[in-house]
Amino acid sequence: MHSTGLDLRQDAATLTARLVDFPSESGTEEPLVDELETALRALPHLTVDRYGNNLVARTRLDRPERVILAGHVDTVPVAGNLPSRLDEDGQLWGCGTSDMKAGVAVQLRLAATVPEPNRDLTFVFYDNEEVAAHLNGLGHVARAHPDWLAGDFAVLLEPSNGQVEGGCQGTLRVLLRTTGQRAHSARSWMGANAIHAARPVLDRLAGYQPRRRVIDGLEYREGLNAVHIEGGVAGNVIPDLCTVTVNYRYAPDRDEQQALDHVREVFADCGVEEMIVDDSSGGALPGLSHPAAVAFLEAVGGEAHPKYGWTDVSRFSALGVPAVNYGPGDPNLAHKRDERVDTALITHCEERLRHWLTS
Repeated sequence: MHSTGLDLRQDAATLTARLVDFPSESGTEEPLVDELETALRALPHLTVDRYGNNLVARTRLDRPERVILAGHVDTVPVAGNLPSRLDEDGQLWGCGTSDMKAGVAVQLRLAATVPEPNRDLTFVFYDNEEVAAHLNGLGHVARAHPDWLAGDFAVLLEPSNGQVEGGCQGTLRVLLRTTGQRAHSARSWMGANAIHAARPVLDRLAGYQPRRRVIDGLEYREGLNAVHIEGGVAGNVIPDLCTVTVNYRYAPDRDEQQALDHVREVFADCGVEEMIVDDSSGGALPGLSHPAAVAFLEAVGGEAHPKYGWTDVSRFSALGVPAVNYGPGDPNLAHKRDERVDTALITHCEERLRHWLTS
């Protein structure tokens, strides 16, 4: 087994580098989770449970409030950006530095060094966040052991540049299919071109004006975009099928059904023969008026921002637990070859969370 020799009392930047140097592409997290489990079980103030490659570690102090700190341990595939390296400007480079092993390192540091927090704590480390929703480890835990995720408030340590990001967008992906009649391209008038039939769909997308919606003082910007198009049989054949894949990112005041209804309305007169839902995940309202969220904002400082993108705060919201995104790292660097994180920001986020949990 590849061992990191994890010492949870190392500074968070050093711990981040050790986690990054332990590859854990989605689907291969088990060795790293084994290491994390060993390190967490050595902490006497925590009760540790495991379900698959997902860990839940909890304090049992009978505090009046319980908060959850959650993060995924998987990364996208390595892109020639391992091992990690630290440059002279304090930037730690490597796959997973920003998304989100820096956040996981902060979780581990707090788990090890805050044995008597002012709130009961639940630490969640889960797998398969970067792949299809049905594989997501947090979702598996929520279905099998919802009691493990019970709490009053949750913080997802996804990269947010050390700023609080409220809620998240919902995401819907649909396949829009147009049909035609196959024919020899030398005698095209004997057929009907399904790719040409998709033009009204593309025209509608090009002219679409996305909605902006203010919720709890945060402005969420929507987007409706073609992300893939497929059609064609051979170089001498008029195609009889074309599929346009469309992704709708929507504000969290709409639920999944309302989002689907909207997309159907947009393309109602575009000659679409079939619409298939390929993926759907609802958003999460900011919940910033909740007392726990107010206290969190006061403790970490700064202004709240909307979350552009979908995160697992949606899963906590579905469980009735208000949640925010707050973690080190720049989300715009996630999944890139030049992914990196400012080590000073790792330290800053750890210090602010420690202040919140101990003051």
